[in-house]
Amino acid sequence: MTSTTTLAPTALRNVPDALLLDFGGVVFETEKVRDGRRLLAADLAQRLARAGAGVDVDALHRSLDAGLVALKHWKHAQSRRLEPRELAPREIVGDFLASDLPPSPRALLVAEASDVLLAVTTTLSRHRLRPGVRDLLDLADAHGIPVGIVSNAHSGRSHRALLARHGLEGRFAVQCYSDEVGIRKPHPGIVRLAAEALGTTPDRCWYVGDTQDRDVVAGRRAGVGAVLLTRSHHTDDPPFPVADRADATFATPEGLVDALAAALAHGTPPAPAHRAPAAPAPGAPGPARAADAHPTGRPALLLDHGGVVSDSRDDPDALRAFAVWLSGLLRGRGTHPDPDAVLVLLARARSEHRDWKRAAAHRHAAGTGSLPEADPVVFWRDWFGAALDGRQRAVLTAEAHEVMSRYGRAKSRRTLRPGVRELLERCRADGTPVVVVSNTVSGRAVRAECAAHGIADLVGAFVCSDEIGVRKPDPAPVREALVIAGADPGATWFVGDKPQNDCVAARAAGVSHRVLVRGGSTEDAVLDAALRSGLATAVVTDPGDVVALMAASDAVPVP
Repeated sequence: MTSTTTLAPTALRNVPDALLLDFGGVVFETEKVRDGRRLLAADLAQRLARAGAGVDVDALHRSLDAGLVALKHWKHAQSRRLEPRELAPREIVGDFLASDLPPSPRALLVAEASDVLLAVTTTLSRHRLRPGVRDLLDLADAHGIPVGIVSNAHSGRSHRALLARHGLEGRFAVQCYSDEVGIRKPHPGIVRLAAEALGTTPDRCWYVGDTQDRDVVAGRRAGVGAVLLTRSHHTDDPPFPVADRADATFATPEGLVDALAAALAHGTPPAPAHRAPAAPAPGAPGPARAADAHPTGRPALLLDHGGVVSDSRDDPDALRAFAVWLSGLLRGRGTHPDPDAVLVLLARARSEHRDWKRAAAHRHAAGTGSLPEADPVVFWRDWFGAALDGRQRAVLTAEAHEVMSRYGRAKSRRTLRPGVRELLERCRADGTPVVVVSNTVSGRAVRAECAAHGIADLVGAFVCSDEIGVRKPDPAPVREALVIAGADPGATWFVGDKPQNDCVAARAAGVSHRVLVRGGSTEDAVLDAALRSGLATAVVTDPGDVVALMAASDAVPVP
């Protein structure tokens, strides 16, 4: 038996309707990697060098040191707030980790914030599964008690990968990470959201954390049935005095197994209950400004993804597999959509998405503001999940970014277009930075496709509409790419396949060379009309044809 200090033993007598577990300090024990910050600085330096925006490793190391210290203070301050929001990935990188860097490399790292924060998590810390976790999951599964994760995280993506690496993928009914839902503990909304996703309410849950200022306070504010701690190096050293106390503290998760077994042997399960989910609205920083760049005649190559880098065709088998997976994610104690129903709901959501994009485009054309990209939570919770119950909509709220990433890979099969590698290798050889600028539902899927094609190391950065929050023909994504590349728009090339998206955005950003590629989603007659009107400056058959254009042409003034 594992030793335990119990303050309120009655809280552990009832069998919980669900278990909610923190990630670090409960499921995993973390340990700082010696020289981890230096290793991270070297990794980021290589990332910047690929894009021609090199920064000295020592300068990167100093910026990371300062940023991580400031970020630690920010986290402690948020623990005193009643309803703290989470920083968006772009804020963490731009305002903390890279704020000492020059505009171009800072903008590049901001555009790649998801990958940067994945590297931060995996490089700075080692993760070891804590003793008793598998036994706890097995015991809960055997008695039909769903288990969810509720964690403050800068990279929920990395946490999902760690679970998969340790053979725990699929063992948790829902995963709520602060970077994905936009609020952080001790905000009670993240606990309530997880409980709703598991088909219950907080008062019928055990919540397990390892910190007093975040976990105990969040659990008390949410009104959970029992607040428990598994001791870590954070437990006994809160950043400030905390009045709330846990119901029990265990040395390791093994003590949780004993406590749950005792409750199952002697307690009574509570009746299920339901509550409408919270609807957090994460904040996001604005895009980088082209005025932050310092162009000196340096060219860059900006590429659209779909229709330029790759061709796509429908992949019914992959989409069906995605529907099977999503049906399983939504499975609970009541009814849930089977894979056929998922496909029907998905078709409706895609129709809603098309209507929303048309309306947004009309507003943008009328001059009423920027052109926003659809939020994954809106797509899955509101459009896909409109007819689902509250628990299922809560699951979709928590898992929206992961669902969108999987959907982005499954909805079509992509093949690399002829000439793309030749074009990218030409740019690598002459030092021209390359940035992919894509309207997409999932920047993660775009990066994964480029990696699968073996060209990711030839691309300096990706500016994706779902991450910047703005889509072409708004020029903001193109301007951010110019800042990243430190490029002169008068010497820069933009290669796309849609005149009214790619060429309009590029011309508004001052890009002189606007090339359209045949074979994408736009008819040849429309491409030729764009060339005659001056909206496009060239039309080619394959991306590789741009090599000859770049070799032969000087900068052309913007019409």
